[in-house]
Amino acid sequence: MNIGERLREERARLGLNQGDFAAVAKVSKTTQFNYEKGERSPDAAYLEAVAAAGVDVLYVLTGNRSGLSENRLADDESMLLNQYRAMEDSDRATFRRMASALAETAGRYSND
Repeated sequence: MNIGERLREERARLGLNQGDFAAVAKVSKTTQFNYEKGERSPDAAYLEAVAAAGVDVLYVLTGNRSGLSENRLADDESMLLNQYRAMEDSDRATFRRMASALAETAGRYSND
């Protein structure tokens, strides 16, 4: 497996399509496509951006997991975090209010 294939695997693990992942990484969809196809290699700025989104960059580059699996988010948590990061500020505020309300409701029912 090459860097592009591992990058595509990490993107899929996070639940993002190429366009959304490209936006997180601040590159064009075409650039993302070329990285995954192995026709171009990502630079440090790209790798830094995708690492912040939850990509295991060591795995992408070497094929070896970082060993921080106990600190890694579950796949569904990573997907939610990446979707949150892609939102506009006003949508993030709405999402936080909704999440707080759901957590509060769940807390009330867990005591029964």
